[in-house]
Amino acid sequence: MLSVFTSGFHCIKSKTKKPLDSVKFDFHLHDDYEIFILLSGGVRYFIEKTSYELVPGDILLIRPGEIHKAAFTSNETYERIVCNFPGELINMLSEEGHILSECYTNRPHGEKNRLGSTDDEKNELLALFEKMIMLKTYPQLWNPQLLLSVFIEAMVKINRIFSDETRCAPTHLQHRRLKPILEYIDSNLNMDLSLKTLQRKFFISGSYLCQIFKQTTGSTLHEYIVYKRISKAKQFLMSGESASNAAYKSGFSDYSNFVRAFRKVTGYSPREYIKQALL
Repeated sequence: MLSVFTSGFHCIKSKTKKPLDSVKFDFHLHDDYEIFILLSGGVRYFIEKTSYELVPGDILLIRPGEIHKAAFTSNETYERIVCNFPGELINMLSEEGHILSECYTNRPHGEKNRLGSTDDEKNELLALFEKMIMLKTYPQLWNPQLLLSVFIEAMVKINRIFSDETRCAPTHLQHRRLKPILEYIDSNLNMDLSLKTLQRKFFISGSYLCQIFKQTTGSTLHEYIVYKRISKAKQFLMSGESASNAAYKSGFSDYSNFVRAFRKVTGYSPREYIKQALL
């Protein structure tokens, strides 16, 4: 268990000054679990079909396959803690009736990502993650055991907050015209999703659709569709489909374009992705 933990667990604290002048985030997609804590800055975080207006101390939970990205709403210094860990780890630490991944899996995909916790709970969690960063940064004898114990404590606190239904329904920002369009895209990734098709189906001008999507997410609708299709293709690949079938079933009409997009998003070719996933 410790070897899985030390190799797959990453927790960092980072700071970006004047983010509007220096940073542009693309959509992000990964195969591990993520905990994000905002420490300072003006940030709107888009996850799947929901856009969360964050305040310092907010905690986001992002599970494998949930497309997400940050867009800045101010030029204030952007400081955050990001913790990533593999599903294998959280499964090892769980038992029947006490599943530590409950806060990730017991909710619809792309919903209820933001924790509505009290100030005391947020301060307790921040202290735990600061301790994990310290233990990871300055290795000493028995630090892996200490790190694992602090991680378990943090996950128990997070799950207890999540299990209180009065606080797990976050406020969120959502443009009313976008929701049905994004739901249609999610359900029809293998179909024609050109701007012309979406214009006709939803009686909306292409320029206005692109405008409200850009305002909400900070990125383009085309980029979103590509990332959604890559996410779907990864599922097909892991279920045993060939790369060409995965490309076709996820909506790519040109195989070479699929391979280029896949490598850009994942860092691997489809063949390399399958190989490293099976290690």
